[in-house]
Amino acid sequence: MSDMQIASGKVIDGQVVVEGDLPEGSSVTLLAFDGEEEFEVDAELEAVLLESIAQGQRGETISAGELLREMRSRE
Repeated sequence: MSDMQIASGKVIDGQVVVEGDLPEGSSVTLLAFDGEEEFEVDAELEAVLLESIAQGQRGETISAGELLREMRSRE
């Protein structure tokens, strides 16, 4: 299994413009946010989510394979 990256972007003139660099020829999967859908989290979950985002921005990431191994080991 290859490593995965998360990238954000916007649709501009019908084209997806990615913020950041992806290798040429990368296969991508898009998840589009529905502008009307909202969700709420409590303060504890918000803190966990914000810390997770900060870890990713600092480059503190793991491969998808490692994540799957960790998840399977918890079953």
